Amino acid sequence: MPRGVPKKGFRMTKNRRKQVAVQPTLTLTKSTETVEQIEEKLTDRFVALEVLSEATGKGVNRSLIVSGPAGLGKSYTVEQKMKQLEEQGHNVTYIKGYVRPLSLYRLLYESRFDNCVLVFDDSDSIFADDVSMNLLKSACDSTDVRRLHWLSRSIEKVEDEDGEKIPNNFEFEGSVIFITNYDFDDLIARGSRLAPHFEALVSRSHYLDLAMKTKMDYVVRIKQVVAMGMLRDKGLADTDASTIVDFVEKNMDNLRELSLRMVIKLATLMKMDSMNWQKLAKQTCFRSC
Repeated sequence: MPRGVPKKGFRMTKNRRKQVAVQPTLTLTKSTETVEQIEEKLTDRFVALEVLSEATGKGVNRSLIVSGPAGLGKSYTVEQKMKQLEEQGHNVTYIKGYVRPLSLYRLLYESRFDNCVLVFDDSDSIFADDVSMNLLKSACDSTDVRRLHWLSRSIEKVEDEDGEKIPNNFEFEGSVIFITNYDFDDLIARGSRLAPHFEALVSRSHYLDLAMKTKMDYVVRIKQVVAMGMLRDKGLADTDASTIVDFVEKNMDNLRELSLRMVIKLATLMKMDSMNWQKLAKQTCFRSC
């Protein structure tokens, strides 16, 4: 591999110690919007996600924070854009899991070039660490030159993927995408311990809240994705897909979760037993009374 070109792909980090993080709040209130209003809102938000993801991946935008509930397509949308950029020669690294501050410094160093983007997906532990947050604030800053420092002897034995020692300071020209379940606006409003860090990161980034706060928001989003043909790849006809969506909407208050993962579970049950899948779903996918 040529010097100066980082390796692409996924980095699965191990959660080696328990991390106490600020937990997001999720209040599924009753919707005050019509279905049509929700459809328009979510369509606009996910179009914005595509535009902002591409711009950040290309370095036009330095940092993007995507906030929304799990299992409703935010990671998939970003990943599809990143695949397109990789085909165009951009370097994309995905980080999933726990990341120590020194490891974060190394990751930023390896993605320091202007054609690189780091995508943090379900790596929310970094938000609860002061050192990590200070590194990220520097990496996402709006200044002309973004220079990061690690002024500790712990850097002396750290090497990059090519076996070269990592310097104790470097210029970062890459970009960063955060995909999170955290509602930063809510955490800031509640005055959490790390509220100042969150405010600083939001100030340096484009912050996109996907605005899914009610059960009907979830159901409408599920309908949108299924309508795009999500279950055709599972071998189900459109009529079967419609039946599953109707079941989700009818039982939104009973299902263990409202997500695209639940739709996949229901589709699997339908393929197992087309006559009795709803009974099976009530036994395996409903909350206990």
